[in-house]
Amino acid sequence: MADSARTGVLRVLVVEDEPVAAEAHTAYVGRVEGFAVVATVGTSQAALKTLQDKEIDVVLLDMNLPDRHGLDVVRAMRAAGHRADVIAVTSARDLEIVRAAVSLGIVQYLLKPFVFATLRDRLLAYRSYRDQLTGGTQVGTQAEVDEVFASARVAGEPRLPKGMGEELLSRVSRVLREADGGRSASELGESLGVSRVTARRYAEYLCETKVVLRRSRYAGAGRPEVEYLWAR
Repeated sequence: MADSARTGVLRVLVVEDEPVAAEAHTAYVGRVEGFAVVATVGTSQAALKTLQDKEIDVVLLDMNLPDRHGLDVVRAMRAAGHRADVIAVTSARDLEIVRAAVSLGIVQYLLKPFVFATLRDRLLAYRSYRDQLTGGTQVGTQAEVDEVFASARVAGEPRLPKGMGEELLSRVSRVLREADGGRSASELGESLGVSRVTARRYAEYLCETKVVLRRSRYAGAGRPEVEYLWAR
């Protein structure tokens, strides 16, 4: 970790290649007291250069960058002597990647899409973790050690609106992410085996989290249909 005052502002590097997500994540961090974004970059090369040039406390790191996988970025960071902590922010749900992240010391693993409150809670938990680590030179008991490790984690809380589920949200996200173009609520519902109303509700939620875009589809002289497109 980079040295910083326990009561000071923690300096954040946002590494995200999708412009819409990068803008959202940067804005989210800026809304959390005690954190400030030093830079927002879209490649591993730019991330490592920023770490070399600036003091960074924590990196908000996408795992799927265009020039290098996020895990390789962490390895390169450590090889170069960069001690900033890493919070993985990713769509990757492969268990092997999660295990590798743990082995590399990534302090938290945050799945897209997420809302502001989810990232806020992770950052505040990380802040508590940092404060405990800089609060002295030694720990006296096993309980104190356990408390330090536990402070970096956030107890799972339902963050979705009432009536929505993580499993269906994940399926909607996957369909839109893998589609070769936009999908209407009716097309989404047909693909997922749910009603058009349900599909639209989940798609609209993804629009609110800034990972999906909404646009009009014109077909003939009638009223245009709304379609949803993954923000690539």
